[in-house]
Amino acid sequence: MDILAKVSERSFTRDGQLAVGFLFCSVKNVGVRTVQVNGVDLAPGEAKSYPFVGKPYPGLTFKVNGSELRIMEIV
Repeated sequence: MDILAKVSERSFTRDGQLAVGFLFCSVKNVGVRTVQVNGVDLAPGEAKSYPFVGKPYPGLTFKVNGSELRIMEIV
């Protein structure tokens, strides 16, 4: 049986968007300024996850505001 899911861990210092169709995502603000993930503020050191819910998620936008995000996603 082939493995279908792919795990990706990346750091971002620029605004961006995760692709439509991810199954799980964990976002942590590892920088020193507040960032915005999917329209929600995330203070330095805080993390947020989008757990597996049985269906793919729509695209997820983020604004780093001069900070840094560490994102782990499963597609």
